[in-house]
Amino acid sequence: MTTTLRVSPSTAVIPVHAVWGAAAGLVGGVGFGIWMSVSRPMADTAMIIMVAGLLGSTNAVVGWLVHLSIAVFAGIGFGVLLGQFAQRLAPAAVLGLAYGAVWWTVGALWIMPANMGMPVFEWNAVTASSLGGHLVFGLLAGLTFSLFARTAGRHNGRTAA
Repeated sequence: MTTTLRVSPSTAVIPVHAVWGAAAGLVGGVGFGIWMSVSRPMADTAMIIMVAGLLGSTNAVVGWLVHLSIAVFAGIGFGVLLGQFAQRLAPAAVLGLAYGAVWWTVGALWIMPANMGMPVFEWNAVTASSLGGHLVFGLLAGLTFSLFARTAGRHNGRTAA
């Protein structure tokens, strides 16, 4: 059974796993964004500035906006694809870590470097640091999603522990 939220009488319903996933992605994105704001694997350039480069900018605020938009999108994907399996804490943590690793492979090793004219699937200081950040994202997103599911279960008279 899929639980849904009705936004308004004239709109379609939104699966609750997508909503929880968006919020979980935002939490994971903030953790990862902090990681990128302090991580400087290349000279004096923070990784968040590299994300801004996707839009041709060197502004950290632009980097944060791009990054958090991607994080919310990724979180929705987590909720929709894996939400039914991420109700309990341990599976949510493992699935979150795996999901972060997939996003690292697709985003940091392939899409981002390809869009910036850099070599794809290359291991270096930037991609190594990015792997850590993606794992932080996935772990935080998975755990946050599980907490939403557990809280909803308690409010509905069920336990999702």
